Amino acid sequence: MARLKIKQTRSGVGRLGTQKRVLRALGLKHPGSVVEHDDTPTIRGMIDKVTHLIEVEVIEKETASSGSE
Repeated sequence: MARLKIKQTRSGVGRLGTQKRVLRALGLKHPGSVVEHDDTPTIRGMIDKVTHLIEVEVIEKETASSGSE
């Protein structure tokens, strides 16, 4: 499963209360904060609510080799 690296680029000051709560629920506390989450529909929905305040980067997880060579 892919991971998402989410960085807050703009402040939540002066934003709607719902947007502030989404930022906090994602684990973002201030501009410059960076968190990682699994790429799930719930997280994607939260990201859609605050796209103007954050940057998102998809991190592909490397698959572990079987080791039986």
